[in-house]
Amino acid sequence: MSADTPKSGRSQYLSSMELRTSPHVGKGLPVPVIMRHVVYALLPTTAMSVFAFGWSALLLTGVTTLAALLTERIACRVAGHRSTLGDWSAAITGLLLGLTLPPGFPLWMGAAGGVVAIALGKSLFGGLGFNVFNPALVGRAFLQAAFPVAITTWDAPFAPSRFSETLSSTLAWPFLQSPVHAATGATPLAAFKFGGQLTPDLELLLGTVAGSAGETSALLIALGGLYLAARRMLDWRIPVGILGTVALLSGVMHGLNPAYPPAGFMVLSGGLMLGAVFMATDMVTSPVTPLGVWLFTVLVGGLTVVIRVWGGLPEGVMYAILLGNASTPLLNLFTQPRVYGTGRDVKKPGGTP
Repeated sequence: MSADTPKSGRSQYLSSMELRTSPHVGKGLPVPVIMRHVVYALLPTTAMSVFAFGWSALLLTGVTTLAALLTERIACRVAGHRSTLGDWSAAITGLLLGLTLPPGFPLWMGAAGGVVAIALGKSLFGGLGFNVFNPALVGRAFLQAAFPVAITTWDAPFAPSRFSETLSSTLAWPFLQSPVHAATGATPLAAFKFGGQLTPDLELLLGTVAGSAGETSALLIALGGLYLAARRMLDWRIPVGILGTVALLSGVMHGLNPAYPPAGFMVLSGGLMLGAVFMATDMVTSPVTPLGVWLFTVLVGGLTVVIRVWGGLPEGVMYAILLGNASTPLLNLFTQPRVYGTGRDVKKPGGTP
């Protein structure tokens, strides 16, 4: 506005201005919008799992998601709260749980996992925003303890009959022994740990190997993460820190002793990519301070390498993230930045430290 602007015009201009004191915080996105876009980012990986394993993968992810949604609705009614199905969090929990399971996992077991994921992993703590652990991983941890044989039985991808019939174990009756699979295949991690067989990185990247429904293509998972990061719906430091830690540690170990798996294999195999991009980045169960985030990523990545190399199981991503979730409150507490103009010990108004 020029100096020769009439006084009345300047007064009208100033009266229309809205002045506020700092801090100036931008408008955040509603939770349902973020959760819905997470589902969008998971759709390519889900589609790839269906393409690789057929009807069994589709039925499994559908059942786990439906079980999670029904449990969420019942939990809200029992607690006397309004329904929270519209925030998409239960849908993400069910979908992620299904993607962490073998494609031939019996449907009734998958339904049980969906119930536990919501009831014990989320509702027991008070609902969305109060859970300590990632609900999908809570459900999978329960299934790993309850059904260790079924959750470690893998099927080879791209079977000719995958769209004409389901896998023999998919429709198994509850509490009855599942039929023996006609064709099974070891995961790349199990093949290396117990047989010394190294899967080419290209196969891991494209998803032409046996494994959980969501382990089919590291490339599609990474693209989903880039989509969320570009829309500022994902903290890019978490997947970068976890994958970088795994790559650095495994690269150094492989350089010192070629008997250890190389960095590319460790990063692209198993559930690391899915866990780092879609589970460790859970806003509720991951740290909020910058230093806490980096410490969290080093902890999760380091534990993953330790369990994979020296543990009794070929995969350790689930346990690494759950232990990282447990450490999040402490990381937030000890990495809080110092308030400007104060000492380390800030006293409360009542005079107590």
